[in-house]
Amino acid sequence: MRVLLIGANGYIGRFVADRLLADPAVQLTALGRGDDADVRFDLASGSPGALTRFLDAVHPGVVVNCAGATRGGARELTRHNTVAVATVCEALRRSGGGARLVQIGCSAEYGPSQPGSSTAEDAVPRPGGPYGVSKLAATELVLGSGLDAVVLRVFSPAGPGTPAGSPLGRLAEAMRRAMQSGDGELKLGGLGAQRDFVDVRDVARAVHAASLSAAQGVINIGSGRAVRLRDAAAVLARVAGYGGALHELDGPPGALRSAIGHPRPDPDHAPPVAYPYPDGCGSWQQADVRTARDRLGWRPRIGLEESLADIWMEAACRI
Repeated sequence: MRVLLIGANGYIGRFVADRLLADPAVQLTALGRGDDADVRFDLASGSPGALTRFLDAVHPGVVVNCAGATRGGARELTRHNTVAVATVCEALRRSGGGARLVQIGCSAEYGPSQPGSSTAEDAVPRPGGPYGVSKLAATELVLGSGLDAVVLRVFSPAGPGTPAGSPLGRLAEAMRRAMQSGDGELKLGGLGAQRDFVDVRDVARAVHAASLSAAQGVINIGSGRAVRLRDAAAVLARVAGYGGALHELDGPPGALRSAIGHPRPDPDHAPPVAYPYPDGCGSWQQADVRTARDRLGWRPRIGLEESLADIWMEAACRI
């Protein structure tokens, strides 16, 4: 099976590439904007016609799209998450190869959900920010394309390679700085949110399974269990061996400083503070993963503690 992987250098794409390369039945071609891609192509600015010509030359059986942007303004997010997917869909429609499309979606498409509930694929999406809107628009393009396609809605990926700007990445970096400087306390903001963390290697397994399956539509990929960021921080402290005190702070940074009696904090002596970024998903997200089990034969295998240990290992090695 020849697979064309778009976005092989991204956070999820790297692990998808490793998983597919481990399958001796897969012939993998990587397409992307970087110099190390087999073929250089920018989906946000390239034409569908040019991509069609490449598809007709390579004849992939499956196209996996892991490319996209998680940060930036609405215009940039739309270009890289929506226009890019429109290019892929149009090129596949024009191509005579009949390739299957596996699109990586995101739980931000759902937006906030009711605390205590599990979000199934038939939930009405109400994204709470431009990132979720751009990813939802991409999903709708895929579902309306008439292609043999599946969208994997990935909840909160974790594990090795976790971006430093993600909530868990920021927590690990703040803890590393605290340990490096000998701080006996760490102030952490925004830990009340509960998220469904799924290891990025389990996500790669799901992509592999989706490539081999005939499943179509939207499929949630998550652990099926919401974890409070406060609890994740405690586990991270344990695996890191951080013996200091963790103090949770809520509210915007300015309000937090006033509340703890630091109207004029001294940046040279104030303990580190980590503020996980808002993702537009409110206080709670938890995936209903029964569809992934029933249609892909997939279940998560790697627990959050192992994911956090790998995140810490990378953070601790930073200079």
